[in-house]
Amino acid sequence: MPVNSKRELGKDAAVQGTNDSSVVSKVSAAAQGYFQDDFLKHFVCKVSRRAPLINRCYYVRWKAVDHCMNQFFHATNSSSRRQILSLGAGFDSLFFRLHSEGALGGVTVFEVDFPEVARRKADLINSNACLKDTLPDLEAVSNQQTNAVFIRSGHYNLIGVDVRKEQKVEAALSGAGLQWDTPTLVLSEVVLTYMETQWSDAVIGWAARLLPQSMFVMYEQIHPDDPFGRVMQNHFLKLNSSIHALKQYPHTVAQTQRFIQKGWEKCVCLDMNQFYFDLLPEDERQRVEGLEPFDEFEEWHQKCSHYFILSASKGSVTNQALLMLPKSPSIPHMIPQWAEHPPLVIQPMCGSPCIEAVGMASAVLAPGNILLTGGCGRRGRDTVARVLIKEQGGWKCACVEAHGDRVVSLYQTLTSIPGGGVILFGGRTSPLNPTGSIVWVTFDLGDPQSAVQLSFKNMICTGTGPKPRWRHTSTLVCHNDKTFLFVFGGRTEKDPVLGDAHFLCLEDKHWTEITVVGVVPEARHSHSACPYGGGLVIFGGLGKGGRPLCDAVYLRPTSSGFCWERQNLHPPPVPRYSHSAHVINEKLVVVGGVWLQADGVPGVAVINLNTGGCVEIQLDTSSVPWPLMLHSFCSELLDSEGTEVVLIGGGGNCFSFGTHLNLHPVTVDLRPILCYLNESDHK
Repeated sequence: MPVNSKRELGKDAAVQGTNDSSVVSKVSAAAQGYFQDDFLKHFVCKVSRRAPLINRCYYVRWKAVDHCMNQFFHATNSSSRRQILSLGAGFDSLFFRLHSEGALGGVTVFEVDFPEVARRKADLINSNACLKDTLPDLEAVSNQQTNAVFIRSGHYNLIGVDVRKEQKVEAALSGAGLQWDTPTLVLSEVVLTYMETQWSDAVIGWAARLLPQSMFVMYEQIHPDDPFGRVMQNHFLKLNSSIHALKQYPHTVAQTQRFIQKGWEKCVCLDMNQFYFDLLPEDERQRVEGLEPFDEFEEWHQKCSHYFILSASKGSVTNQALLMLPKSPSIPHMIPQWAEHPPLVIQPMCGSPCIEAVGMASAVLAPGNILLTGGCGRRGRDTVARVLIKEQGGWKCACVEAHGDRVVSLYQTLTSIPGGGVILFGGRTSPLNPTGSIVWVTFDLGDPQSAVQLSFKNMICTGTGPKPRWRHTSTLVCHNDKTFLFVFGGRTEKDPVLGDAHFLCLEDKHWTEITVVGVVPEARHSHSACPYGGGLVIFGGLGKGGRPLCDAVYLRPTSSGFCWERQNLHPPPVPRYSHSAHVINEKLVVVGGVWLQADGVPGVAVINLNTGGCVEIQLDTSSVPWPLMLHSFCSELLDSEGTEVVLIGGGGNCFSFGTHLNLHPVTVDLRPILCYLNESDHK
């Protein structure tokens, strides 16, 4: 089957281009202290600083491969000779790093890549004294018959050959001195996925057949069909370097079965969230999380759920080197308890106003009028407050004239006040600059044909208020015939999660001490808090150590203040954060969010606050012509009965795949599920 057609050559060139981008990102992560590698910089023309999200993602990739390599070295420690065979090595600096660490005793490294990539790397090594001095026995070889071997030495061999051409690869490796019966570590980092699946399967098969004592380590993508996966696939399509194998092997179970079927004896495959939380020590995670300001949790967790690290073994020596989760993993896989009910249908909002932003806050000003503030769109932080108005022909963005002390930030809160007005609290302009300002927003909707008048005025409050924060909640509660703004949780530039609670009396404009008993909920951010029974109910969020939560806690009013009561949920919902929630007829309706413990994406979870019963309902997004990402969005009920909810904004920066923002607000008719649950309650 030919692999050298003109079209295929174009695709090969595009794949080779991914190497250049990847090494720049690795250099950036190393420069920021994520890992130690002083040799990567010699393979780039210019050091460029990447975004913290990209640095962190390349760190966990580097760390996973390094972990597997150390496991292999430990398992084969008694062997006098060992080998590393790196497929599609690109401009990797592995050999030079191992040499500097004195870790190459009895180890020979063989790197294989396209001839053009290998030739470029050989030229870089030959022209760089720091790299060349590492290879005193370097021999530059160009086999005229195969044009394959570019560098040969006692511990390092660089070979230019297409790994899809099995016979040529076998001949080139034999000619370079690879010993097939020696314990061998085969490395493949985002290499085989660029091949047609038949070719990548063949590579996995011949490696198992030719290397009887070996370990195969692979890092690639999974989950192609959810919203993040679709953005990921579209990115590589635009680069003319489609990713193939994940269509036939879309998850870790399928990848594991693939290796067993291709001749490997044992195989373990983990997504990168599992690796990060369960195979990295807590102190190492804390070190990494403190290197740079960071506030892209949704994108970080989604990226990690869409990549895996796999180790497969052949022969008794390498079995003990396989990845192994602890007996009680901190991110156990869960199967959502989907209700036996058709999915709820997502529809574009009537009128389809265009609002593309993440991290906005929303509040209902009056029936048919929704205020939106803050957030970040394609042009950066939004500087203009917006009002959605329902007219006869549908919803539209009204003209707005805003006056006063506006706060332009992300992840602030808006809370509607009885009698008119909205309270705006907190938010951030950057992860180093949270705000603690309290702003009273008043409005005049006036004539529908004229601009909506908004007035923003800083409130001067007495008492000891909360420290500046974002990703918190602000909810109205009542006590002793007074109205309070209850602020809970969030994060600051120094505090990863907050668990403090504060009451602002709106009549007195005073931060007030109120007695609260019971077990205080775990500190968290990106949770939800909904008015309920004179108090409120908190659900989910991201807790200490960056793990999602699935608890529901009721702040119940008492004669002397309030009492925290944890709800007993059965079955437990999948932990999640960055969702929205509303209480409708004694039921907590949770929409969207991000979870780590289950495949797919969250739909709608409905929790009966009287019985604790919980069901999950899937969402049908086929009527929306773009990937719908339901995180970092806001939502409002569109009627007093709570039968319809609008979801506004959402999306995010999808690793290096580009930014995806939901184009228009969408609505969900909740009546089918509320009727279904009411019928179930009466059975």
